[in-house]
Amino acid sequence: MQPTWNNTGVAHENGDVEQSHHRFKMAVDQTLRVRGSRDFASRAAYEQFLQDLVYKRNQTRAVRFTTEKACLRPLPTAPLAPCKELRVSVSRFSTIQVGSNVYSVPSRLIGTTVMVRLRAETLQGYVGTSLVFTFPRLVGKHRHRIDYHHIIWSLVRKPGAFAAYRYREELFPTTTFRLAYDRLVAHWPKRAEAEYVRVLHLAATISETEVETALTLLLEAGTVPTFPAVRDLVHLPYVQTLPEMQTPTLDLSSYDQLIPSRRTHV
Repeated sequence: MQPTWNNTGVAHENGDVEQSHHRFKMAVDQTLRVRGSRDFASRAAYEQFLQDLVYKRNQTRAVRFTTEKACLRPLPTAPLAPCKELRVSVSRFSTIQVGSNVYSVPSRLIGTTVMVRLRAETLQGYVGTSLVFTFPRLVGKHRHRIDYHHIIWSLVRKPGAFAAYRYREELFPTTTFRLAYDRLVAHWPKRAEAEYVRVLHLAATISETEVETALTLLLEAGTVPTFPAVRDLVHLPYVQTLPEMQTPTLDLSSYDQLIPSRRTHV
């Protein structure tokens, strides 16, 4: 199936479909007004509301549809794909471009060709038959979704790239991280990028919540939130030490008795 689109300035093309969409949206609005509320207990309840409305509207067309079915050809045996499949390459910046939007992906996929299934609300990426990521789909064009967990592993090796990174604002998970970076710039401008990248790496490795708490304490105390200061406040995971084991005394004489020549000699 190949989609078509209207030519610029030709308003009557595909008018039946456009008018149907317009009338349905008006029917949804009017039904919600009669209902007296636009709130629903869950998304499933809202979807059921729409399905019921479609069913009621189609009842008025049941007789004409029955007449049309006698002239329709059989449906294809293979069902239509519920999504659009694309093959994209992961750039060296650990990003992919789907449509007009940019998404970050795990850094281990750099240089890999990923099969992307573009659905109405989600984006699924596959390497072979393995699902490697699922993201919410961005609405609109020229937008981006950057997750610092995806790029921090390569950025920590080259912290100087942080200052000129195109999506640098996405590397501040919360306002606290931004305030910490600003204080680093004010007190230690030459090392601010390297220190902040190490702090962000600690957040991705240990816990973003614990690192944010440590940053809050340091900011309230008027202390520069350097990496060593944050590390000392964060509760590092407990590493269980291995018990010391004594070297056993080996006696192999019993095995010598199993050798025929040895047994005869004895």
